[in-house]
Amino acid sequence: MPAEKNTCRYEPVQRVLGTYNKMWEDAQKDLDIQLQKEREEFLQPENDHEKVFKMLTTSYIKYMQIFRSLEMAHDQLMHRQKRAVIQQVLDGVMGRILEIKKEMVELENSEFHYVDNILLDLELLPEVLEVPIPRYFIKERLEVLQQREKMLDQILLDAGLQIQEPVKTMTSEEATRLIQVAERARQGRCRAALMKKLYLEDKRQNQTEPRVETGPSPDDAATCIQKVWRGYNQRQKTQKMREEEMIFLGMTLPPHLMARSNSQMHARQVNTLQSEVQERHEEVPIKDKLREMEGLHIKETLQDQIGQCFIESRHILGRFPDYPTEKAGGSKALFTDKTPEEILTELAEKKMMELQKKAQKGENKAKKEKPKEKPSQKTGSKPPVEEEGWKMAPSNFLSIMEEGNRQYKVFWQKREKGWDFHQDHDPELIKEEKREEVEEEIRVQVDELMQQKLTNLKFAVDGEKSHKQKKGKKSEKEKKTATKKKINEMEEDLTPDRTIDSLYEELVENGLVIKAQPVNLSDYVGEYSYLGSTLRQIDIEPMPSLADVRQLIALYGILPLGSQIVHEKAPLVKALLLAGPAGVGKKMLVHAICTEAGANLFNLSASNIAGKYPGKAGLQMMLHMVLKVARQLQPSVLWIGETEKIFSKGARKAEEEANPGRLAKILPKFLKVLKAQDRVLLVGTTNRPFDANLKPFCDVYKKIILIPRPDYSSRFVLWKHIILQNGGAITDLLDVSSLAKVSDGFTQGHIVQAVQAVLSELRLLQMTRKPLRTEEFLTSLATQDPVYKEEEETFKAWYDKTPLGKARIRALAGGKKPGKGKASV
Repeated sequence: MPAEKNTCRYEPVQRVLGTYNKMWEDAQKDLDIQLQKEREEFLQPENDHEKVFKMLTTSYIKYMQIFRSLEMAHDQLMHRQKRAVIQQVLDGVMGRILEIKKEMVELENSEFHYVDNILLDLELLPEVLEVPIPRYFIKERLEVLQQREKMLDQILLDAGLQIQEPVKTMTSEEATRLIQVAERARQGRCRAALMKKLYLEDKRQNQTEPRVETGPSPDDAATCIQKVWRGYNQRQKTQKMREEEMIFLGMTLPPHLMARSNSQMHARQVNTLQSEVQERHEEVPIKDKLREMEGLHIKETLQDQIGQCFIESRHILGRFPDYPTEKAGGSKALFTDKTPEEILTELAEKKMMELQKKAQKGENKAKKEKPKEKPSQKTGSKPPVEEEGWKMAPSNFLSIMEEGNRQYKVFWQKREKGWDFHQDHDPELIKEEKREEVEEEIRVQVDELMQQKLTNLKFAVDGEKSHKQKKGKKSEKEKKTATKKKINEMEEDLTPDRTIDSLYEELVENGLVIKAQPVNLSDYVGEYSYLGSTLRQIDIEPMPSLADVRQLIALYGILPLGSQIVHEKAPLVKALLLAGPAGVGKKMLVHAICTEAGANLFNLSASNIAGKYPGKAGLQMMLHMVLKVARQLQPSVLWIGETEKIFSKGARKAEEEANPGRLAKILPKFLKVLKAQDRVLLVGTTNRPFDANLKPFCDVYKKIILIPRPDYSSRFVLWKHIILQNGGAITDLLDVSSLAKVSDGFTQGHIVQAVQAVLSELRLLQMTRKPLRTEEFLTSLATQDPVYKEEEETFKAWYDKTPLGKARIRALAGGKKPGKGKASV
């Protein structure tokens, strides 16, 4: 019976497995087709700009569709090995999307692209361009993130930087007093009603002239009742017709979609059971068994192979080889390097290359002695050089996708289609994975033994001592490390005796590590702009839409921080600048990056670090601590608010004490220290970028995202979203379209302030009998200053002076399509 109950419990989970297996299968088929297209299309040079852009955009959209399907299948499937294969392909698809995006940016010299015609040809909606955020970024690190949040809260409480909310408890005396107050209020209301009734009776009796009440005739009464009923009935019919018309026009949802259906309840039940089933098969004790069964055989095989390599090298080269260091891979490097036969051929090729170089040197001397010839006897000009067509750059992710596609075809495509109720693992596949780990562990032990054996052989056979060779090697390494230290002073460990926890605690107490607000990227509401392609056709560069901004934040900020493979192999973005008027949501986007990627947030704004770690040594110590903690607890986001003050042309008198410019010289060195394996992103926000010196500003922030004020469609959605978010209700008396039209020039911050000013606690209590009206929001909106056209033009003029803006203007002014000259970003 217990087994049957358990089976029934997990039955809702199993019903959906067929759907997501089918989704995975379809995504793999689409990926196979897309990989085949890349082999055919991207390898050939192409001179037509429009054809190249259409080819890149189509591939970008197709990969985005595959990405969305794979992410959904990876999140919903329970089989651990299937999820591992899907995650490998998923990381490859994410990286390929970033590579294609880089090619699109270099082709058009613009971060924003308008692809209305391509979407129309593919019969797709603009929603397909939305970048899905993989949920495994948070799910796989949920326990770590929760522990880190608890630790941060505890440090803030101990330092007095955060006040703990008191738990509301009520004593018996307070409860008795509350009941007494409520009872007295009830009795007072009853007494007031009774006194009113007595007063009306006395008033009726005290009337001097008694009236003879002759009621209306039955016909008049029936007419009155019919009149009221017909009016009520007609109002109901009119309201029903209006609702049906709105449903027909697609303005509102039908009632059966608005109500919570059984399928939604079923889906919620499936989600609650999903994590339990996924965790059930997370630990599989196969590695220990494999070490017991095959460990001895693997050890003997490795020793025999390494010993044979020593003998062959001694026979062919006349000396024993040098044992590779642990950083070089140990004995693994011996097998990955050339075999003895290949070493002989390589030596012969080197001799041939030396002879050829000597011959070339002799020819060059003979040419120098000859008199120089004229460039051309007929024309006297150089022959024209033909421009090479566009060609796709080599990819770091095609091999990853192809390997994942191969694993799917070999192991999963031809397996039985029946549902595996228990979602059991395949032990043979796990053995292949774990065998490599066991070999690596045993190889470390074998290296220690064989290295000692090699030194003994050298001393016994050749009479060599390892001390001399090691001494020479050390000197070379010391030279290399010395040069590296001179280049990168930030690499020096200034706190070798301190733990990461102590450094983290110090940064929190000084306010450099702050708590990120729980904001998702989907909360940054905004619509796609349909006028972009039209404006570009008439040579007007449009302002980007909020949907475009949301897309770039996901591509450059969230995806690389969430995946280690993507960050290491995709085009590296170390610094990101968010520029735009005040109130457009720049800080919100910084918090959204941290929330979606599970990253730590460091506040390095000039106002926040003022008075902390003074002097050059103190600043270097601060950045060293930040970098050390950010690397150890990656992913991390380093936020610099009002970053234009660091590169300002002249500091104000009130800001001289803060000295905001002390970060300007050290930031480029700080970014050079960051490597591809460090998931650390520098994000700057500014609402006055034109106050900064452009060259050092753009040297630090290679990626610049210009955030505009919202357009009409975005404002329409924003008004609805913010009113509902603050507890309001949208009725027919509230004309959201008029609000969106009147609020032209106002930002998201202005709209939030206007809504919060209207929807007070008292106003929310009156909502049922007094619905919201349009004119209520106008008073609060009129007290705020909008973003005028001149300010928006100032931002556009500044962006045109950036390297990417200059490259686009240069390409357009040169009478050729953007893309023939690549931008320096």
